Amino acid sequence: MQMKNYDMKAYQKKVKHEMDDGRYQHTLGVMYTCAALAMRYGYDLQKAQLAGLLHDCAKCIPNGKKLKLCEKNHILITDVERRNPFLLHAKLGAFLAKEQYGVKDPEIISAILNHTTGKPAMSLLDKIVYVADYIEPRRNKAPNLEEVRRLAFLDLDEALYKILSDTLEYLDEGAGEIDGMTLKAYEYYKAKRQEPGSKR
Repeated sequence: MQMKNYDMKAYQKKVKHEMDDGRYQHTLGVMYTCAALAMRYGYDLQKAQLAGLLHDCAKCIPNGKKLKLCEKNHILITDVERRNPFLLHAKLGAFLAKEQYGVKDPEIISAILNHTTGKPAMSLLDKIVYVADYIEPRRNKAPNLEEVRRLAFLDLDEALYKILSDTLEYLDEGAGEIDGMTLKAYEYYKAKRQEPGSKR
């Protein structure tokens, strides 16, 4: 099957215009980490890079405007998201990737949509973007970062589980509200680790 050849330079130029420099540098880090993980796990490089490049395309929109844009475009807002509108950048980003950036590939849209909370039964690209966002080279504060970076290239599901576990522990200590989808993702991958035949 012929893969679509994306004009990455044009996408980078457009994304850079929408972000402050720190967020753009993070985005490039995620894009390149997505490429590295795609090489490791045999996924399409361009799709992985584009998903990484666009994952935070709505991040720098002010929170009040995020809420208004979601309401205007009939994007469902949960109670947790209404109290913490910064969480909406994933849903809004998926919408903008389609409407403003012209991305129609459902795998890329899904990866952008789920990169913050995760979800049960994530696709390979969902996992690549979720993990890359956590481990990209500019990240330096997350717990167990060295271990997660090592795991990411050995066992993507195990890296994903570790991130979900550490995120819930961090939020449980009072650092923020726990999104229900993160909890569902954690329970799913926890159960998967305990299945007969699992290497863990």
